[in-house]
Amino acid sequence: MSAYQLHGFAESGNTYKAALMLQLCGCDWTQANVDFFNGETRSSAYRADVNAMGEVPVLVHGDRKLAQSGAILSWLAQKTGKFGGQTDDERLDILSWLLFDNHKFTSYLATLRFLVALAKTGPTPVTEFLTQRATAALAIVEKHLEERKFIIGQQPTIADISMCGYLFHPEAYGIDWSHYPNIRQWLERIAAIPGWKAPYDLLAKAPAKRG
Repeated sequence: MSAYQLHGFAESGNTYKAALMLQLCGCDWTQANVDFFNGETRSSAYRADVNAMGEVPVLVHGDRKLAQSGAILSWLAQKTGKFGGQTDDERLDILSWLLFDNHKFTSYLATLRFLVALAKTGPTPVTEFLTQRATAALAIVEKHLEERKFIIGQQPTIADISMCGYLFHPEAYGIDWSHYPNIRQWLERIAAIPGWKAPYDLLAKAPAKRG
């Protein structure tokens, strides 16, 4: 049995963040594929046995069961000694960007992608609002990357692993990526890290919705 078990599915960028960290750190891990589109995370069994929040990813290691991608990344950085900050200031910077990612970056990008590319709602007032918020957040990151290779200086950290989570998925959801050359080059640098894999090469997809 593998040392780490990751509950999640490939379409989830948050699952990809945790899986990519495990992969880049050379951890012994396996995926427990979650049947998200048929409601597994909303089931009483999942909430009782895996995660009371009804979310993915969930990382299991021995007696520890850890949810929320930011917490998983932070814990793995501490445990493996990889992709964490080297100083107190760097660790605080990483925390700041993890919070930014969860509040203003992943949140808008992930919801927009789900509605447009997966739920296929078409344009709606909600997707228009999300596009405006997502592009505003992308502009902040694009500016930040003008003079640095990675989010925290010249070396990759869990801030990068967190913030790239939804940007390697191939589905189109209305963002014109030609406006973000610094982000595109940043993603190329992440993809050049030894051991990197794209989401659908690293993780199994959730079963298709029935009916």
